[in-house]
Amino acid sequence: MNAAVLSEIGGALKVEDLPRPAPRAGEVLVKVTACGVCHTDLHVVKGEVKFPLPAVLGHEISGVVAEIGPNAGGVKPGDQVICSFIMPCGACYYCARGRDDLCETFFAMNRLKGTLYDGESRLRRKDGSPVAMYSMAGLAEYAVVPVSDVFPAPPNLPLADACILGCAIMTAYGAVKNQAQVMPGETVAVVGVGGVGSNAIQIARVFGATEVIAVDVRDDKLEAARKLGATQVVNASKGDPVAQVMSLTGGRGADVAIEALGRPETVVNAFMMTRDGGRTVVIGIAAGQATAGIEVTRLVRRGIRLSGSYGCRVRTDMPEVLRLAAKGQINVSQPISRRYALEDADQAYQALNRGEIVGRAIVTTA
Repeated sequence: MNAAVLSEIGGALKVEDLPRPAPRAGEVLVKVTACGVCHTDLHVVKGEVKFPLPAVLGHEISGVVAEIGPNAGGVKPGDQVICSFIMPCGACYYCARGRDDLCETFFAMNRLKGTLYDGESRLRRKDGSPVAMYSMAGLAEYAVVPVSDVFPAPPNLPLADACILGCAIMTAYGAVKNQAQVMPGETVAVVGVGGVGSNAIQIARVFGATEVIAVDVRDDKLEAARKLGATQVVNASKGDPVAQVMSLTGGRGADVAIEALGRPETVVNAFMMTRDGGRTVVIGIAAGQATAGIEVTRLVRRGIRLSGSYGCRVRTDMPEVLRLAAKGQINVSQPISRRYALEDADQAYQALNRGEIVGRAIVTTA
């Protein structure tokens, strides 16, 4: 099969011919239709997040089941499916308590070692040397995925477009539902309206937010945010974004501020534009061990709740995400602004690095 392989930090994603992988017990082989282009992959490319190399990146996919391994019931060859970037083991301390967004096995085996849960990657070069898997390694024609992370694709949606349900949308959903706990009538500010932030806007509206303020530095991204449901926009390059949000909210601030960039300055801005008693939720992954300077006294005296959010609770939240998408309450096609072929995957990440992509780009393998 063809796969886009990263062999060195800062290097290009180069398409190689790898042996087609095979699923083992509890696993499914998916013929990939499309894979989303996410900034988290870019962190790996740039060496800002450590990961074994060589590797195949790509962690939000849609496709068709090609083969099932032993004890992988619930799906069959030919099923159209969605897979999320968090692949819960279903058995660790956190999975057993309904917090599979914190799955210990996923972080220890996949995110640190680039393997699946028997300690081995399913990918090899033709010489037999292993190739690490970032999640299911979706920038390839085929991907092996634990069956716990395989969900039926809504039949009324374009299968390629639906790939973004597996990260951009499920991450936004988890932040809005579980950490922000957005309530009807509230005001939500979203700082950074890229692939994930843009979807936080439409999901906040689904949860009943009356006002959604999009904050970014580019007018084209802010215009796209309006089309996804933002009621107000703030261009942070044209004035203090905190002061602008405060002005739009009568001086009180937003009930919820969601930070979707992972930069120290935008984390602080989100915190400072949160009203007394409100919630600040950080979902952007930062480079390396970056830290943000939060004013401790304000955090304490103003009763602000500050939390992080990494995806959603896969086994309980993904079915609801898929239901909302099937009903048209979440639009999977509108956030997608660019489409690339697999052989052009490196161009996609170069464009992402230059800040050119509005919303989400996807890589298709068909």
